[in-house]
Amino acid sequence: MRLIFRIFVALVITAIVVIGGLLVLPGDKLAELAADQLEAQTGRRLDVQGEVALSLWPVLGVKAEGVSLSNADWAGDQPMLTARALSIGISAPDLLQGDVRIKSITAQDPHLNLSTNATGVGNWVLTAVSAAGPEGDDQGGGAGSSLSIETLMLNNASLTYSRYGEAPVAMQDIDLELKWPEPNGTVDLALTLSPAGEPVKIVGEIGSFAAFLDGQVSSVGVTVTAAGGLARFDGRAGISGEATGRFTAKAEDTAAVLRAAGLGEVSLPRGLGQGAVVGTDVTFTPDGRLALRDLSLDLDGNALSGAADIVFGPVPYFTAKLQAQDLDLSALAESGAGSSAAGAAGSGWSTEAIDASALALANGTMELTLASLNTGSVKLGSSKLSMSLDNARAVVNFLPASVFGGTVQGQLVANNRSGLSVGGKLTYSGIRLEQALGQLAGYDRLNGEALGELQFLGIGNSQDAIMRSLSGQGWLEIGKGFFTGFDLEGLMRSGSGNGGSTLFDGLTASYTLKDGNLDNQDLLISLKAVRADGKGRIGLGAQDLDYLFIPTATAANGGQGLSIPLRITGPWADPKIRPDLSQVLEAEIDGIEEQATDQLRQKLSEELEVEIAPEQDLEEAIQDGLEQRAKDSLLRLLQGN
Repeated sequence: MRLIFRIFVALVITAIVVIGGLLVLPGDKLAELAADQLEAQTGRRLDVQGEVALSLWPVLGVKAEGVSLSNADWAGDQPMLTARALSIGISAPDLLQGDVRIKSITAQDPHLNLSTNATGVGNWVLTAVSAAGPEGDDQGGGAGSSLSIETLMLNNASLTYSRYGEAPVAMQDIDLELKWPEPNGTVDLALTLSPAGEPVKIVGEIGSFAAFLDGQVSSVGVTVTAAGGLARFDGRAGISGEATGRFTAKAEDTAAVLRAAGLGEVSLPRGLGQGAVVGTDVTFTPDGRLALRDLSLDLDGNALSGAADIVFGPVPYFTAKLQAQDLDLSALAESGAGSSAAGAAGSGWSTEAIDASALALANGTMELTLASLNTGSVKLGSSKLSMSLDNARAVVNFLPASVFGGTVQGQLVANNRSGLSVGGKLTYSGIRLEQALGQLAGYDRLNGEALGELQFLGIGNSQDAIMRSLSGQGWLEIGKGFFTGFDLEGLMRSGSGNGGSTLFDGLTASYTLKDGNLDNQDLLISLKAVRADGKGRIGLGAQDLDYLFIPTATAANGGQGLSIPLRITGPWADPKIRPDLSQVLEAEIDGIEEQATDQLRQKLSEELEVEIAPEQDLEEAIQDGLEQRAKDSLLRLLQGN
């Protein structure tokens, strides 16, 4: 705002200096004289290519066509300002009394070509040339001190801004109307921008506008209206960018607001602000620091409150502390290729590429305390979470979190620095397995409360790649629970069983993860009069399994126990459970071999007249027995018997 005033005020002062020649000079000569005077004062050349028209009373007016103002020496050959037409109206009665009261400045189709150099100086800074001595400076200051502008209008303006070392930013279709009736009073402004073709209207008022232009902080009230929403700021601000006050906003269609602001098509899932209401106390400093206090957010009914600080830069840095009640982000799962459970129960994990580029948009830390959270695939209860984001690596800490009916502590990591990887180290207790496995893997046949530990790492740019690359380890213990789908107790014992379910008193297991496969060799399940051991592979990536389950009826077979091994194979969605005859035959053969060995040992003991211990090798026992018999025979021979 200040740079616009400086440019147009410089033009006005130049016109005033030559006011004495208005009655005697033609328009083109007057324009030439004004250009010479402006160049003498600022070093910039004013060119007028078209006609110059004059009016005398009661408004002293100058209208010129084809106006351009040269650029700074270091900023290139393109003019800093061009306008198809420029009109300046000055109150003649006030001018006769020594006051410069500008009734209006109107520019048609103006274009501002603004830039900064390596030291941060803008090309709009109009400095006096060295030939202008102290007297010239004093005169300029006197003119400026008595200067006021009632109306400034820019119609169909455009702007190009090139910050040193950065790509230019262009904006078109700008309309500005500024009314400043009292030199020491409030200015009313109406500004229309069209960053993306749709109008964004800014209406506001700035108190003590003269002091504002002079760099002082003044009261400010601004309303911004765009398709789909509006925002309001009331507080104090300075022309250098500092501001403090209350900011409120309401967007019925956030995507439309962002589109109108020139941010392109942004698709927000329900729950993250398709509609939003915002209120906060704001403090902003010229070096790009934003502080938000007494912050309240309503994102599609998800209410949050707290405080946040943001430092703007090439990569913004944020710190935030937020509280929430019940957050519903289930649309996150709905907007994807389908939930994990749906993929698990059907055709496998999604192979759609995961876009994790958002991890590089900012750095910072955040604490979040919430009553509940529904992500569509996971539901959290009362939880405290902390998150850190650093160079495309996000770490979420559970301090703890309530999930699946129990609690989880530890951390999850998503790293997109050189390809996406996800990992975690978690301890958990009281977890309802039917909820956890059902929501995460689509498998809900195992019921019970679990405690344990899990470490894992997955690498890949899709769900399928991550699940097929999983590595890690863990263990779990379950108290009383049950399997659905088969009745182990009914299989092992006579009676009606448990109606298609296997009830157990306890379950323990440890496992390792490699290449998306879970390997377990020590499963132990305790049931009534039944013990079950298990070992095998569970394919987390391929969603299949090959598992040997060996239940033993401990009281059967005269107390020696009876085992019926079961082989479980196939996909998770339709596993096949059948007796493993190879294991039965192996056990039977082992039993026959043991019985035959016992009988042979007894017969040899009788024939050799020696005691053969069960652990003694039979071949060795026969050799020892024959040697002993030979010794006995030789001894009898020597003794003459």
